[in-house]
Amino acid sequence: MKLSQFKFDLPLNLIAQHPTKTRDESRLMVVHRNTGKIEHKVFKDILGYFNDKDVMIVNNTKVFPARLYGRKEKTGAKIEVFLLRELNKQNRLWDVIVDPARKIRVGNKLYFGDDETLVAEVIDNTTSRGRTIRFLFEGNDEEFKQVLDQLGETPLPKYIKRKPEDEDKERYQTVYAKYEGAVAAPTAGLHFSRELIKRLEIKGVKFAEVTLHTGLGTFRPIEVEDLSKHKMDAEYFHIEEHAVKVVNKAKEENRKICAIGTTSVRAVESSVTAQNHLKAAEGWTNTFIHPPYDFAIPNALVTNFHLPKTSLLIMTCAFAGYDLIMEAYQQAIKEKYRFFSYGDAMLIV
Repeated sequence: MKLSQFKFDLPLNLIAQHPTKTRDESRLMVVHRNTGKIEHKVFKDILGYFNDKDVMIVNNTKVFPARLYGRKEKTGAKIEVFLLRELNKQNRLWDVIVDPARKIRVGNKLYFGDDETLVAEVIDNTTSRGRTIRFLFEGNDEEFKQVLDQLGETPLPKYIKRKPEDEDKERYQTVYAKYEGAVAAPTAGLHFSRELIKRLEIKGVKFAEVTLHTGLGTFRPIEVEDLSKHKMDAEYFHIEEHAVKVVNKAKEENRKICAIGTTSVRAVESSVTAQNHLKAAEGWTNTFIHPPYDFAIPNALVTNFHLPKTSLLIMTCAFAGYDLIMEAYQQAIKEKYRFFSYGDAMLIV
């Protein structure tokens, strides 16, 4: 398939700028793969689609405050530094994106905080906007983390046209977030409240936790028309034995196995045995799922409404069929569903 097939006109006013008042009160479109039927519900109605011993696979990654604002030495020019990942803990080396990049060269020093609490030195160019920087900090790891937490901002995506607020620290994070390392929230999980999870558990639904630290590669624009030529940035993932047992038992019993979000799908589809079962793994994945694709693990999916021509929309079409998803998106626009990170959800069964 070609990239241009995933283009559609999205009114900008449908891109959600704030989360709904209550997590599980966002809207839910239910898409039935077998019949093509489309229903309009509220997210907590998801309870009605799952039974005892069904499984939900959730991504327990935790977002860290990845956006920093600093000043360049001598000129004092304001520079945005977006932390992507820590390369070396001992030397405090980080892979970052800088903006505006043309002003930032190897050897430059950057200062953060009103009293220049933190200093970093640029030590390498990685891409046009990418740099490797070393933080010059004398304290221990815990103190360094505290400084980053104080100076860093919740990394809301650029299409949310407002400054992060206190509420975002909690709402741009799932209630089950555990392991810090993501620069973007696994947004399908944002709709789950603690109460809803409890009600699902009472009904007998099992939860299998996996970790995939969402990087910016998930959102990097696809620049090739031929999808088979697109290369995803690698993201760290970890699947433990407990999750493997829960998922494989459900698979053997023909239960519903619902991946909560495209990141959960990418994690599990990156670690499959020859018998199409899940296996424990830890490493990096650059799996790019596009039609046609046979999914080994999930047979249901919760995902948000994505922007045109993104890897997320393309994966959703691989899961439910191109024509059905494109029709569902036209209905979503007509019914004024809210799109993207703080938007509404789609359940595909």
